[in-house]
Amino acid sequence: MKPDKDQFYMKQALSLARKGGARVAPNPLVGCVIVQDGRTVGKGYHEYFGGPHAEVNALKAAGVRAKGATLYVTLEPCDHWGKTPPCTEAIIKAGVKKVVAAMADPNPRIAGRGFKKLSQRGIEVLTGVMKQEARSLNKRYVEALKNTKSHVIVKAAMSLDGKIAAKTGDSKWITGPKSRHFVHKLRSQVDGILVGVNTVLKDDCELTSHGQGKNPVRIVIDPQLRIPLKSRVLDGQAPTVIFYQHALSIQKVKTLEKRGIRLARVLILNKQKNFKYLLKELAKMSIYKVLIEGGGETIAAALESAVVDEVFFFYSPKIIGGRDAKTAVEGAGINKIQQALALKNVAVKQIGNDILVHGKIN
Repeated sequence: MKPDKDQFYMKQALSLARKGGARVAPNPLVGCVIVQDGRTVGKGYHEYFGGPHAEVNALKAAGVRAKGATLYVTLEPCDHWGKTPPCTEAIIKAGVKKVVAAMADPNPRIAGRGFKKLSQRGIEVLTGVMKQEARSLNKRYVEALKNTKSHVIVKAAMSLDGKIAAKTGDSKWITGPKSRHFVHKLRSQVDGILVGVNTVLKDDCELTSHGQGKNPVRIVIDPQLRIPLKSRVLDGQAPTVIFYQHALSIQKVKTLEKRGIRLARVLILNKQKNFKYLLKELAKMSIYKVLIEGGGETIAAALESAVVDEVFFFYSPKIIGGRDAKTAVEGAGINKIQQALALKNVAVKQIGNDILVHGKIN
């Protein structure tokens, strides 16, 4: 097939890929078109995170017409098991004769494997068709894979005297509805939102965008796997990852896994090197932009680990007081003021009756 025809069908695939929008994050946008004897017989795109990949959707639409056809796809077909089976296996099984791809997957754990598998099974592979357009489409995904660590944001909502809850633990609501709306939008712009298990136990939080966009992956640090099975973070509205050290019940582990919860075991938590380790593990899951919402000990551990890039601190015009009332940043603290973290590029904004302070650290 002539290059101009390859570009014609690849443009269609790129257009399909864009339909995935924010729903596919942290996965890349991917579109696929299947052509048989100059006619399009199947189209598909990656519609949402955790759902079938573009190739699978297109092959399903094509049915038996995929045999002997040419498959156009904006990104290298995967050859590994993740939330879905390998796309290479589906392509081979369908009898596709040729695969035209815009670019290889930039993930070093994936790059080239899909192409190699297809070639080994006798399928002709052509790459690089509209490569720049495909890279531009997934610029965020490509750039994230170049980085050595995730981008980490800390968010906290507190009173003027820095309290995130009363001494009883009550915290609803310190800030106003406009600030909460802002946070819901912020959640929709990240790949994952992270809290400690105490926040889940105290607030039974959903950790969703509340309809303001895509829901991020929910991440809970729970050393002894104390999370109640009825917790709202386990309700299936969004994927959930739990980092734990020791499980008090093997049956609970099995129950959580059956419900689709991803469990990752770590040896020691709350040490600087381990917070960095958690972020590396999240990057392996394609979670590159992480929002940490607390509580105070979790935020302190992240700051002490020097992994935080920026902060969003919301201040409500309220004074709570109390020695036993929790603050936004707990931990051991510093000995001298000169050791304090200083924000850069600070911006202050009024949101409703609240004040938002945003600044960079790294």
